[in-house]
Amino acid sequence: MKDIKIEFRKPIYPIIPELKQYLEKYNRNTKTSLQYDDLLRFSGYVTLEDKEGNDTHWLGVYYSESEHREIESSLNRIYTLLHSDGDEDSLPFLAVDSIDYCTFGNSKPFRIRVRNILNDNYTNYYIKKADASRVYGLEMEEILSPHRINFLVDGDTLIEEHILGIPGDIFIQKYLEQCTDLEKNQIAKEFVKFNERCFIGLLGDMRSYNFVVIPMHDFDQVFYRIRPIDFDQQSYEGNLKIYRPQYFKENRIFVDLVMNRLKSNSIEQYRKEVRSVIVKRVTDSHKRYKDLLKVIKIDKIAPSEHVIQLRTGFKKLYRNDSFDNCYSMGEILEQAINYNIIQYKNYIKQ
Repeated sequence: MKDIKIEFRKPIYPIIPELKQYLEKYNRNTKTSLQYDDLLRFSGYVTLEDKEGNDTHWLGVYYSESEHREIESSLNRIYTLLHSDGDEDSLPFLAVDSIDYCTFGNSKPFRIRVRNILNDNYTNYYIKKADASRVYGLEMEEILSPHRINFLVDGDTLIEEHILGIPGDIFIQKYLEQCTDLEKNQIAKEFVKFNERCFIGLLGDMRSYNFVVIPMHDFDQVFYRIRPIDFDQQSYEGNLKIYRPQYFKENRIFVDLVMNRLKSNSIEQYRKEVRSVIVKRVTDSHKRYKDLLKVIKIDKIAPSEHVIQLRTGFKKLYRNDSFDNCYSMGEILEQAINYNIIQYKNYIKQ
């Protein structure tokens, strides 16, 4: 199996008025006193390392005393907007423990850690430069996957909840080897489902550090789920394989689990289960789904050569000429999802 790689960094695409209207309709818009660019005015930083002394690509940033007070107050209010619809009763009990800045990847996020001083519980959230691709990816995750996701947009600023879990690369290094055979079988199953969900929803670049593995305890067993945490590459690349996590070398060990532990008929059954969930999710969220696709289809979120390459790839894969009529990434996304829905419905009629 030949590995793939992404050649160029994806640009940031602006929030078009139609997308802003969609976000307003579905309560994703907000108004804050702090923007992403405001956080860039830090006066100094320290490099953050993990327990083994390795560079984490995160910087712990700090601000002048006068600015810090104002920034902390704004960050606490943003926390209440994200988690309690702006209820400010908890503000006296909130403190910003740390503000970290990531130097790796497209979004260059700030990670905010807010602590409740009454019980020392803390919650992380992120502030990023708003990117239409990422917003579409977050919304598609909300609609198509079994997971809920919480985020807000204020102009050019994106506020995003932290998704709990163990980053895939860390899970491989520190936890996978300790899993039982039964747990490894279950992880293999989940990777098949994750792989299929990303492909149908056109979410690209799911290398191991862009998703998390979530252990879930049930009596005397541990089950696992896999969730994406990076949505920058939603409906952008022209290469079909970039939307399949199985083709990244960083995920090779998960692919080996699938090949060594699952039979082909089991793999196909798990793929059908994903399509079943997507059919139900689209049916349950039909209005929201249609409203989102209406916006994506008119938005330019990829170069025209990527659109041509991707529609050609789908036409060849599905042997379906209808992709010739797709002139945007949104149209390809809609056609691909519709094709899978029709295929699944035809299957259950048999």
